[in-house]
Amino acid sequence: MDHDDVDILLVEDTESDAELAIRALRKRGLANKVVWLTDGAQALDFVFGTGDYVQRDTGRHPKVILLDLRLPKVSGIEVLRRIKGDPRTRKIPVVVVTSSKEDSDLDECYALGVNSYISKPVEFDEFTKAVGDLGFYWLLVNRRSAS
Repeated sequence: MDHDDVDILLVEDTESDAELAIRALRKRGLANKVVWLTDGAQALDFVFGTGDYVQRDTGRHPKVILLDLRLPKVSGIEVLRRIKGDPRTRKIPVVVVTSSKEDSDLDECYALGVNSYISKPVEFDEFTKAVGDLGFYWLLVNRRSAS
């Protein structure tokens, strides 16, 4: 897949959760343009066009980033801080999808400008529905700014 043409950037280090998310998006017909990355450093390289993604057109942003908080190398909160703190990327919708139930994580994410914060349901069917609904909303329902 062309890394310049991405609808959903999924940043999730747990393979089983990523597979469930991709399966849920595929079930809704939304998985054609998904890039799955497994750590926060990769996510930052992808979004800002550095490291392995230096050739990527950073003017073409993902339509939504699904971001776990508990990531190796660079935390999801730091990824969110960098994306929302940069004028070039702050309009990219970021949805935190995490197993964290900590109120402090929730508060910090909203203070940093997260667009939505979803706790991962434990049940397979609930998780699949939540991710499918997220993809449907952010790709098909939500209106995006042209700039």
